[in-house]
Formats: sequence, C-alpha cells, structure tokens
Amino acid sequence: MSELPKTFDPASIESRWYAHWEASGQFRPDRPNAEPWTIVNPPPNVTGSLHIGHALDNTLQDILTRHARLKGKDALWVVGTDHAGIATQMVVERQMGALTPPQKRTDMTREEFVAKVWSWKEESGGEITQQLRRLGCSMDWANERFTMDEGFSKAVLKVFVDLHKEGLLYRDKRLVNWDPGLGTAISDLEVETREIKGSFWHLRYPLEDGSGFIEVATTRPETMLADMAVAVNGADERYTALIGKQVKLPITGRLIPIIADDHADPELGSGAVKITPGHDFNDFEVGKRAGMAAGSMLNMLDAKARVVQVSDGLIPAELLGLTTAEARKVVVARLKDEGFLIAHVDKDGEEHDAEPRTIQTPYGDRSGVVIEPWLTDQWYVDAKTLAQPAIEAVQTGAIDIVPKTWEKTFFNWMDNIQPWCVSRQLWWGHQIPAWFGPDGTPYVAETEAEAQALAGKGVRLTRDPDVLDTWFSSALWPFATLGWPEEGAVPSPLRGEGQGEGQPSSATPGTAPHPNPLPGGEREQVQKQLGGRYPNDVLISGFDILFFWNARMMMQGLHFMKDVPFRTLYLHGLVRAADGAKMSKSKGNVVNPLGLIDTYGADALRFFMAAMESQGRDIKMDEKRVEGYRNFATKLWNAARFAQANGIVASTTLEAPRADLAVNKWIIAETIATVQTVDLALADYRFDGAANAIYQFAWSRFCDWYLELIKPQMVGDERGVIDAESKLVAGWVLDQILVLLHPFMPFITEELWHAMADPAHPREHDLIVAQWPMADARSLDPKASKEVDWLIRLVQEIRTARNELNVPPGARLPLHVRDASTATLARLERQAPALARLARVTHAEGEATGGAAQVVVDEATFVLPLEGVIDLNSERARLTKAIAAAEKERDALSGRLGNASFVERAKPEAVEKAKADHADKAAEAARLQAALGRLG
Repeated sequence: MSELPKTFDPASIESRWYAHWEASGQFRPDRPNAEPWTIVNPPPNVTGSLHIGHALDNTLQDILTRHARLKGKDALWVVGTDHAGIATQMVVERQMGALTPPQKRTDMTREEFVAKVWSWKEESGGEITQQLRRLGCSMDWANERFTMDEGFSKAVLKVFVDLHKEGLLYRDKRLVNWDPGLGTAISDLEVETREIKGSFWHLRYPLEDGSGFIEVATTRPETMLADMAVAVNGADERYTALIGKQVKLPITGRLIPIIADDHADPELGSGAVKITPGHDFNDFEVGKRAGMAAGSMLNMLDAKARVVQVSDGLIPAELLGLTTAEARKVVVARLKDEGFLIAHVDKDGEEHDAEPRTIQTPYGDRSGVVIEPWLTDQWYVDAKTLAQPAIEAVQTGAIDIVPKTWEKTFFNWMDNIQPWCVSRQLWWGHQIPAWFGPDGTPYVAETEAEAQALAGKGVRLTRDPDVLDTWFSSALWPFATLGWPEEGAVPSPLRGEGQGEGQPSSATPGTAPHPNPLPGGEREQVQKQLGGRYPNDVLISGFDILFFWNARMMMQGLHFMKDVPFRTLYLHGLVRAADGAKMSKSKGNVVNPLGLIDTYGADALRFFMAAMESQGRDIKMDEKRVEGYRNFATKLWNAARFAQANGIVASTTLEAPRADLAVNKWIIAETIATVQTVDLALADYRFDGAANAIYQFAWSRFCDWYLELIKPQMVGDERGVIDAESKLVAGWVLDQILVLLHPFMPFITEELWHAMADPAHPREHDLIVAQWPMADARSLDPKASKEVDWLIRLVQEIRTARNELNVPPGARLPLHVRDASTATLARLERQAPALARLARVTHAEGEATGGAAQVVVDEATFVLPLEGVIDLNSERARLTKAIAAAEKERDALSGRLGNASFVERAKPEAVEKAKADHADKAAEAARLQAALGRLG
C-alpha cells in the first residue's frame, strides 16, 4: 500500500495512468469469449480541437464503455477522425497563402495539392485525438480510423457505385446551397442564418396587353432579371381573370406568365409573388409544379455570384459582371426611373424606395459570405427511398431513440426528406468515381478501367473533378470502420500485459433485445462478417446532427448491412453559457475544456458533464460546480488517506464481508442500494441519476457518516483503534465506490485502487478491468439499517437546533426524551457513544425544566435544556428580528414577481434570480420560525 500524498493533485496522476492504460492495451477488446459491446465515436474533424460539446459527447461515451468493460463485456470503442473536406482544404490553402511568395491551390496540379494536404494531416492534423486522451477517453487507438484511409475509401466508392447501379444515386440539375467564397455546394449544416437589416421593395409588373399591372414585393429585386413567372393563389378572386395571361418584365422586357399556385398567400402583401426558380428554393418547387424543367430555369449568377447573361440575352450589359449587391443598386435605380418602383410611405407620411425589414440571411459558416441558392448539376441520393426502412426501424423499436421526444422530429424530417446532394466542388476528399464521355454521359465505376469498359473502347473519358460530401462517407462509419466490405475484416483482439481475465457477461445499457425486422439468417450473416460488432450497441450524439449523420447512418446501414447500425440512439443537448446563451466565438462566451482540465482535473470536468446531463435538456456551464466536483475528488482522496492511517486496506472479496455491528450492516445495505440505483440509471441512460447517486453515497453516507461513526474515540491522550470488522467492511465499501465511480472519474479511482492495495494481497489487475459490484440482496438487514438511519436523523436534528440557536459548539447538553417507545429507548442506550461524539449530548432521565429546544424524530420528542447555556430572551429577540427581516424581503420579492410588467419586461435571467431569491427568503423565514418554535 503506497502512502498517498497529503494533497490531491490531478495533473500528477492523469498523464501517468493514461499512458499506462494505452501502453498495456487496456482499451483493446480482449475478451474473446465475452459478449461483444461496441460503440463508435462521432468522428471529429481532423482539423478540429476539443470544445465543450466534444467533452460532453465523449464523456458520456466513455462512461458507457468503461461500464461495459467492468460488466464483463468485450468492449470496443471505435475511434477515428473525419477528413473534413472544406475545413481541411481551407486550412491548407490558408497556410499556402501565408507563404512568401503566396501560393494558390491552382498553382499546382490536383495531385500535388492533395499530397500537400496529406502531408499537413500527418504533421499537424488530429490534434484533437491527443486532447481526447487528456479527457480520459478509453478508445481503441490501436485501430484508429480515418475517412480517407485506403480501406475506408474502398467502402465509400463501393457504396457510391452500388447505389448508382440500383438507381438510388443519380445526377440532376437542382438548387443547392452555393458558397461563392469557397466555390462549392455546402450542406444545410454548414449554413449559418443571421438577422440583418434589409429592405422590402414593391414592384409593378405591367400586363402584356397594357391594361394595368400586378404588384409584387421582394427582398431581392436583382433576381427579377431571372424571373420566370408571377404566382397568385387560385382562390384569390382578385387575380382569377389574370391567370394564364402574361406580364412584361421590367428592364429585360421578357414576357412571363401569371400562374396559380398555393405558395401565393392572399393574406400576405398583394397576394402575388415573383417566381425565380433558379435562385429560390420555394420558387424552384413552384416552377416544377408549373411544368418548368430544371434545364429551362434561368440562372443569372456564376460561381462567384456575379451576374451573367441568361439564355435570351436580355440582361443589359451594364449589369453583367456585377455582384448581387452592386446589381441590386442598379436594378432599383432603373425600376425607379422607369416608374416600376412603388414608394413605401412610412408612419410620418414620408416616401421611401423600400420598406425596412429584418431579414433572415444565410451565410457560409466558414467563408462568411452570403449563400446563394444556385441551379447546378450535382449528384443526388434518393433519400426518400432509403429513408423508409429507417422510419420503420424506429417505429418498430429496432432502434430506440432516447429521449423519445426526438422521435416526432425524426419522423417529420424523414417523411419530408429531400434528395440528398452528395457532390462538392473541392479537391480534398473522395473523388467521385464517375467519368464523362464527350457527350456528357457519365460512366460510374470503382476504377477508370471499369468505366472505360462501360463506355466502350476508344471513347475518351474525363474524370468528374468533384468530391463527395463528408457526410456521405461518415454515414458508413458503423460498418466501414470494421473493415467492410472485406469479409470478416474486424480489428483482431490484442492481449496486453497486465489485463484482467475475461469476466462473465451481464446486463449493460443498450443490450436489451429489440424487435428486428430482418430474417434471422441475414442478421447472422452480418454479425458473422463483422465479428458481432454490427449493429453497434449504442450511438451517443448531439441532437443537432440527428439528420446530417444519425439518420444517414440508419439509411446506409439498413441498405448495405441489412440491419440497423445501432440499437439505441442517445441524443444529448448543448452545453450553453452560464446565462443559457449559445456559446459562440463572436459572443466571447466559449469555454475551453482543456483550461478546465488544467485547473480542476479531467475527473471533475467529466463528473460535471455526467451530473448535469439530464435527458432532453441543455447544460448550463457552471465553473463553480466543476470546482465542487474537484472538491468531491479531494474528499474521496482524504477518505482514502483516513483509511490508510487507520489500517483499512482493499478488500480481497467481491462479496460483502460478514458483519454483526449495526453500522456495518447499514453501510453494506446502502452500498447495495446505490449499486441498484446506478444500474437502473445507466440502463435507462440517466447519466445524471447515476452520477448523483454515487455522489450522495460517497460524500454523505460513506465519508460524512460511516467514517465518523466508526472513527476511533480518544481514550485519554491516545486515539483508539477501529475494530477488525469495520476495517474489513470499510475496505470493501471503498472498493465498491471506486468501481462505481470509475466510469465517471477514471483517474483518481485508478490511483486510489492501487494505493489502497494490501501489500500482502496486491491487486491482480487494474481497476479499468475490474468487476462491477453485485447488488446482493442477501446482505441486507432492514433492522440495522433502520437503527442507523434513525441515529443519523436524530443527530442531524440536534445539530440543526444547536446551530440555529447559537449553542456553543463545545457545550455538552443533557438529552431528555418524551413519549419514546421501548425500541427507541433501547436505541438510545446502544447509540449513546455515537450521540455523545457526534451530537455532544448525553441521555438524561426525567423531565427537562426551564427554557429548552425540542426536536421530534418519529414518535419521540427530544428536549435539550438551554438555561445557562444561552441567553434565551436575547435569542428569542434575535430570531424574531431575523424572521421579520426575512419575511419583509420575501414579501417584497413576491410583490415584484406578481407585477406583470416586471415579469414581461425584465430580462429572463433577472426574473429567474428574483424567483430563486424569493424561494431562499421564504425558506429562511420558515427555518427561523421553526427555531423560535423550538424555544417554546
């Protein structure tokens, strides 16, 4: 048993234990005869660094992984990084631009640039993997994956080609989110909506026959150059006679039809809407319903969002080459000069060209430029078809979404899913396996030779320069990381030195049987191919990537593996700033988890994340609570030092020791109850429930009460010794605490696990591969538990009374009792030494006289005479004055909260603070009133 230092220093143990676990192969699946348990990490960008969301996500995954390992599962946590096409290409291009002289990607060949990115990846990429180690993540680093690995890339190409062969992947002309700064299509996830001050222009479009005009309104007057229709609602009587007629578009003079479509709302504006299908997602759908082919829709912008000529050649030359902002000024000026602009009259009767509006505007989250809906040819996946099995999997329970509240959102999105654009105009990524013939016909194959065979000998082919969306490749993560499509290609177990023996399997979160829509034979084939690692047991993810990643893994997994990718999908919330605001660099409220680890240790941060993770709720960052959990670790450290000082060592048995003393029977029962609570909480993915159960048991029951109850008394000038039975029980209980706490606080628990070892019986293995505690009900003794619970309640009541009435801490008081049962009197006699030590009272016979404090526990009233101990009249006066002050503040706060004006106009945080202060003052008044009542 190594003596623990006086001060707990997280930094001194974290790097040492992590290096030991990794070097000795403790994270590797190493129990070939045990039931496999598998989880994959959402692969972070190879360019990324650990943020507070990563800390939450990976802490929860590590808790489940370590728990499964302790339960005897053959636990595998698959780890890897995503190649992050846009982000990585931007990083490398930015570095090239900072060189002297600056370099551009286009200064070199594609192959040279890709080689440069690979070089950057090897030298600088993957910093986050080292940061995950600092958090304590027990990932299988020996089989770390990367979405651009050779084997993974093979899976990506196969999926693309197979989907194309099945007609589920195709090339089409549609609107995409186009980033003019990056020159590529981007996903919805990469679009950031901002509120900006803009304008709303009202325009006159003259009817072709000169009989009048129709009014439309727009926030983007420049796009009228590519208008293809004006839509009105078919039920709007104002326009019924105009449907089918044409208007003459100002500036260009082009004739466009008036069409009927429900998109036009008679209650909004004039009820007529300009339709620009090549530059607006809603208008694109209107155009399709009107029979416009995508190829006929006008596109007035180039890849840099500058005005280009359209097919009829009617856009004036003065507008060509302008940005959208520049074109807007010219278009508005011409509309005004030519009488097509309707002035806006403000509340003061003054005329303006436009009505001021706050407009929701899309920006690229990386480029920072306005995103344009842009009509272009891209590759699409038929997500509607692939979504159906995923919907059924959730409906039947083959996949459990936790919490269930997210199911409605999932179904709503999946039922209305749109074609998935999977092509990106980048150089870094999986280049699309398609080759075009001279006539534009694509030939899709895994190799150029195969494509050439499809096209025919002598047909000149050109490779599609685009790459695949990174969400396309990461959708294969649950099975491509296991070696698919190679037969049986799963990570082989590596037995590390110092590993524990395989343990019997028992229940673990996510392993309960689920309905399975597949025939048994197909499921068995999939399981055999991937070593029983597919489906994964559970996926932990933020709710914000439910559609971008989780749903797409469901679609691809069900289609290619004929089974769900995971049995349970746990969706956690966001970590927000202390005031509830979303964290962002622009707000300056981002919290660095590595800074918290430096200050408080990884264990404290992890425990905070778990204790605050309540299903369906976001987490508010609270550094004081992180500090509080560091204090919790310190308390456990000091409890272990107390144990060492009193000859308490690690237990040599999994079963609870035999106990005769009530206090030992009580703590064994409390331990078993805690194990049961934690088991149930983790089975239900109630991380907060599990963490708080361990916290309360370790801090309150074990450290505050049990160690105090067994602490040896001073006999004269010497301290006594703890009895042999209590030493055995205390060592056993401390072991159970360390195992229960290990998934949450791995570093301190591993350190104490070894520090508490008896030199005569050294630990046979590390804590990380120990055995989870057993909730053995045979060790329960209800009678003993009730007695110690009664003792604790009585001590708490006496301490509260002494504290509230300002009784000097060192004063020893007689304790009289009324209406006590025979059983209570017997307990008083048995627990007299504990009451004398913990409450500083001695049982006295007869009735108390004079002023006294009274407390009630169960049927008995306990009386503490206070004559001569405190000034009773002064104490009554003090309490009366304090009660009046507390009630005054309580009532003032109540009045403020009852004022509708305050509640409606004040900041939410001010209202919440007022509510909290009111509750505090109300509780204080009640507490003081009770104290006054005790004096009679």
